Amino acid sequence: MTKVAVVQAASVIMDREASTEKAVSLTLQAGEQGAKIVVFPEAFIPAYPRGLSFGALVGSRSPEGRKDWLRYWENSVPVPSATTERLGEAARKAGVYMVIGVIERDMDTSGGTLYCSVLFFGPDGSLLGKHRKLKPTGSERLIWGEGDGSTLSVFETPYGKIGALICWENYMPLARAAMYAKGVQLYIAPTADSRELWQSTIRHIAAEGRCFVLSCNQYVTKDMYPDDLACYDDLAASSDEMCPGGSAIVGPLGDYIAGPVFGKEEILYADLDLRDIVASQFDFDAVGHYGRPDVFQLVVNEEKREHVKLQK
Repeated sequence: MTKVAVVQAASVIMDREASTEKAVSLTLQAGEQGAKIVVFPEAFIPAYPRGLSFGALVGSRSPEGRKDWLRYWENSVPVPSATTERLGEAARKAGVYMVIGVIERDMDTSGGTLYCSVLFFGPDGSLLGKHRKLKPTGSERLIWGEGDGSTLSVFETPYGKIGALICWENYMPLARAAMYAKGVQLYIAPTADSRELWQSTIRHIAAEGRCFVLSCNQYVTKDMYPDDLACYDDLAASSDEMCPGGSAIVGPLGDYIAGPVFGKEEILYADLDLRDIVASQFDFDAVGHYGRPDVFQLVVNEEKREHVKLQK
């Protein structure tokens, strides 16, 4: 049995350092409770900027929106950096695998692009790797770039193979198929979706993939937003409870093991037995005896995308 923890908590919005310290504290708390894998929501550092427009309309961007964008960029996470070292040290002290959503600053090219990413840390404090969201949804496309297949990763651990798709990536059937083909057993689904429909999604994925799904969302209220945002008035029409949560842990037959939890910050715990996956595959294995490779095949491009290739 492996004890896992799903952390339903809010960022310290637009504050990288404070959000990091909150993540460190919650990781140590989960480790003290015996968790071996600790999962945080999408964009936990420095925020999922729900309700903000960044002053963008079709055909125009405002000076105020650029100020908020700059603030968001300044509080984003270079990988690697002092922030990732701090998170890795927390994972080491707690003796856990940590999976955490961050807004990643691109350090490969100009540095002017942000990605919605998930970072994976090992219990020795090492940064195992990352996954960049392949397709931001709706207005997210104004603030985040698109990842590529090079970060569609699954990592071996003593507690099973872990991998992640972020929020509505989980509606991409081919992305899910790629994860199943990689043998994912602990399927991490950080999200900002608190709708009842999302619960149907994670239960379907668990049953389809015959895997454990750890779905993690934030609990956020309007008073958590800094009131000196340049576009703070964007929030005027929002309800006081901006995101009610809905984090849950689901077993490989689609049944809830823990949660869903709404209306508060809470750490969900569950003891998982990988043998339950094997038992569930008796009658369904999407990439095994229930597959039809003679009829259907998927090609996944895992090459790192380069805008410019320099040859000498």
